[in-house]
Amino acid sequence: METRVALQPAYVLHTRPFQNSSLLIDFFTYDYGRVRAIARGARREKSRYRSLLQLFQPLLLSFSGRGEVKTVSGVETGMAAISLHNERLFSGLYLNELLTRLLQDHEEHTQLYKHYQQALLALQGTDSMQMILRRFEMNLLGELGYGINLQEEIGSHAPIEPEQLYRFNPDIGFERWEDDADSDNRLFRGSHLIDLRNLQWSDSESAQSAKRLLRLALATHLGDKPLASRSLFASRAKPRNS
Repeated sequence: METRVALQPAYVLHTRPFQNSSLLIDFFTYDYGRVRAIARGARREKSRYRSLLQLFQPLLLSFSGRGEVKTVSGVETGMAAISLHNERLFSGLYLNELLTRLLQDHEEHTQLYKHYQQALLALQGTDSMQMILRRFEMNLLGELGYGINLQEEIGSHAPIEPEQLYRFNPDIGFERWEDDADSDNRLFRGSHLIDLRNLQWSDSESAQSAKRLLRLALATHLGDKPLASRSLFASRAKPRNS
């Protein structure tokens, strides 16, 4: 049965050339989650879609088709694109790559769509990038059914204590750990876990701890292939003469 969808709120996550003049595009849509569709002739200079099919541009997308890959039948917008620059642009690309890699086709994620849009708007402003990214990562994991329990340890279900050390297992949560000399990168101080739960960092060490924890949690689902967007941050951090 052919699917026909009209004027669906959407963002472009990723594009790549397809055949001679078309684009194969991963969209994030409000009601249908990730949708892969072909925009025929979109690479032609006179294409009516060319200027609209850009990253961070709020769209109203129409598409149709019988198979997994749909065909774009219309693109409209009444809003200006979200403007991101430098590290904030890299952060937006990072969000897009997470969604492209982790979402399944045609699975509704309306709440996650709202979180994504809010994150892009926040990146356009002056809010802390670390805060924006950690909040989105937490929301993404929760939406996909992989939420991290930052309230209690496994087994005893005792509350996370600030002075206690915990070892993180991505599949089950946190277990109390006594050896603070252990160099295991899965060890976290309770105070840092509480900071992440409250989305407020007491110091730079706490912020780095949150970043390390979310990276471990996401790696379980991303697999071995590295994220291309992270290399942009790494290249930006290198000295100019390196």
